[in-house]
Formats: sequence, C-alpha cells, structure tokens
Amino acid sequence: MDKKRVAVPLVCHGHSRPVVDLFYSPITPDGFFLISASKDSSPMLRNGETGDWVGTFEGHKGAVWSCCLDTNALHAASGSADFTAKIWDAISGDELHSFEHKHIVRACAFSEDTNFLLTGGVEKILRIYDLNRPDASPREVDKTPGSVRTVAWLHSDQTILSSCTDMGGVRLWDVRTGGVVRSLETKSPVTSAEVSQDGRYITTADGFTVKFWDANHFGLVKSYNMPCTVESASLEPKFGYKFIAGGEDMWLRVFDFYTGEEIACNKGHHGPVHCVRFSPGGESYASGSEDGTIRIWQTGPTTLDDVETVSANGLTGKANVTADDVSRKIEGFHIADEGRTGQKEEVANA
Repeated sequence: MDKKRVAVPLVCHGHSRPVVDLFYSPITPDGFFLISASKDSSPMLRNGETGDWVGTFEGHKGAVWSCCLDTNALHAASGSADFTAKIWDAISGDELHSFEHKHIVRACAFSEDTNFLLTGGVEKILRIYDLNRPDASPREVDKTPGSVRTVAWLHSDQTILSSCTDMGGVRLWDVRTGGVVRSLETKSPVTSAEVSQDGRYITTADGFTVKFWDANHFGLVKSYNMPCTVESASLEPKFGYKFIAGGEDMWLRVFDFYTGEEIACNKGHHGPVHCVRFSPGGESYASGSEDGTIRIWQTGPTTLDDVETVSANGLTGKANVTADDVSRKIEGFHIADEGRTGQKEEVANA
C-alpha cells in the first residue's frame, strides 16, 4: 500500500473566534506580511513567510469582517461590526483614524497608490475616503443593490468592484463617474472576489462554482464546479497555472487553472474554511477557518531561479523603507504571547 502524502502546514494560533478574512502584502524590502480579520475584534499581523506573530491591532468593539495592507505594508485597514473602518500604523500598531459608518462595515480596500480607502457594508453604500484628508467627508458611489460583501480596486484605481451578500453577480464601477460600467453575472452571491496580481483576471467564488473573468474585457474565461460550497478562491500569482479553493467541507483544494483538475487536497482545519489567499510569490498559501486558526501551506519546492525572480519583481517600484522601520516591524508592536507563532502540524490526506 502506498504511503499517504502528508501535508505539513504552519499553524498560526492567536485568534479566539473564527478567522473570516486574510490579506497578503506585496513583497517589500523587509519581506511580506499577512493580516487576518476575526470575529474576536482584533486583527493580527504576521510575518507572511513564517507565520510568526508581529502584533495585534486593538481598538474595535465588534467582529472584524475585513482587513488589508497598503502597497508598502506600512498601514493597515479594517472594517468592523462596530460600524467603523479603521486605519492603523502597521509598524507601531497605533490607530491613526476611525471612519464612522451607520451600519456594519463588511469590506475595505486600499487603492494601489495608497491614497484612498474603499469601504462597503450593510448600508449598501460604497464610500471612498481620501487618506490625505481623513477628516473630509467621503465620496459616495451610487447605491449598491444589496448589502456589500467584497470590494476591490483595479485598472490603476480607475475601477472598483463590489459583490453583495444577498444577490449574485459582481458590479464594476467607474471611479470617475460613479456609475456601473459592467455586471458579471453569477447564480449565487459572490463570497470572494480577487483581482490577480498581474491585473489580468478577476477570480470569484459563488456557491459551488469558481469563475475566472477577463479583467479588461469582462468576458468569462473559465468556470469550474467545485465538490462543495466554496467561500473563497485565489489564483497563483506568479504563473497563474493553478488556483486554490476552500469552503464548508474544511478541505483546501488545489486545481489546475487550465483543466480544472484537482491537483491536491489538504485537510487540517476543524471547521469550514472562510478565506484562502496565495502569498505574493506563490510559494505558499494561507487559509482561515471557523476553528479560529490560520494555516500556511507550502505549494511545493521552488528553484533558486524562481526565488531570485520573485525577489527582483517584489522589490521593483517599492518605496524605500528605513532600517529603523525594518527593525521596528521585526520587533513587533506588542510583546508576543506564548503560542502565537507559527507551529507545524502534520495532517495526513484522507
């Protein structure tokens, strides 16, 4: 009998309630980082490669539904059930600004140039905040048809996308005019929408389906049926030849982008998987679950040439960060609690 292949994820403890959102920063001069949102009201920042806990952003008074980092991983943002979206200093952990809303904030996203924050939620309104004038009133985009579930920027911040919790489809909005320019139709509500790193594809998860859309012409490129209801999907960012999906059956599945064939299936979580994301270099991916843990999975061996390519690409066009910034981020902005570093756990594929 063949010996079962063993998946060995890094297991990141620390959250006391379900993990509902994950976001990787691009590669920066001091590495890349992973931020997580949880119903425990405390977003956490980690080293994206090792899973080591860097710090906790403390200040929300309700479940945190969404989180993100800006291009240089110097600022973080979070959206919460306490009716606020907050901006944080990702080095010190300090709260820089709190944007009041009239209902739960379910989604937030920094613009690529880091000057704006996009939010959406139960109010059915998309808001764009100018981070250079945080006290100014936000710009409100046309009212969405339902409660907002996901938001993202694309086309060099000229377009925004959103999906709703109570109806299918993804709507694309022209930032300049504030009007809908296109709708991508799905049968079920879109629970995850990701713009690929190269800007070519929009990856969506709705019900039992993962779809890939042309981000420039908006046509449907691929559509694959999944073995269970999936809540999140992510496309490998470097070559785009595979994607991951996770959902209610607690398994993490890897698929071939071109054929839809299942390449790998890993189990480790003890509750439904709410979010999956590839790291910026594609060498690993992270999953967040109802069980309150984050697991970081390796996608396979990477050649030296691959590593050099990722590093070179990651450093291109990034802002300079001082040595003091690097050392402060490594030190963390809180004393790390015991058990909040990544730990390896062996889990056999069934």
